[in-house]
Amino acid sequence: MGEKKRKEDAKGIFVFGKKNYKFMFIGLACIALGFILMSGGGSDDPNIFNPEIFHWRRIRLAPAIILIGFGIEIYAILLNPDK
Repeated sequence: MGEKKRKEDAKGIFVFGKKNYKFMFIGLACIALGFILMSGGGSDDPNIFNPEIFHWRRIRLAPAIILIGFGIEIYAILLNPDK
């Protein structure tokens, strides 16, 4: 009888709350958006240089969005779901 009760008690425990998971998905979306913004800008022909690779979007904006996403992830992990 005691083993059955322990299994029932352990079944419904989550590590994070609903609020934590919302912030985690927002952080993952920010990280994915940053990597999408960072992609592209290359040239198909190796003999042709494309200066678009040094555009401010790839050098400044995308890494900033990725760092913001990582910050949101850290906040989501440290957030107390009981408050």
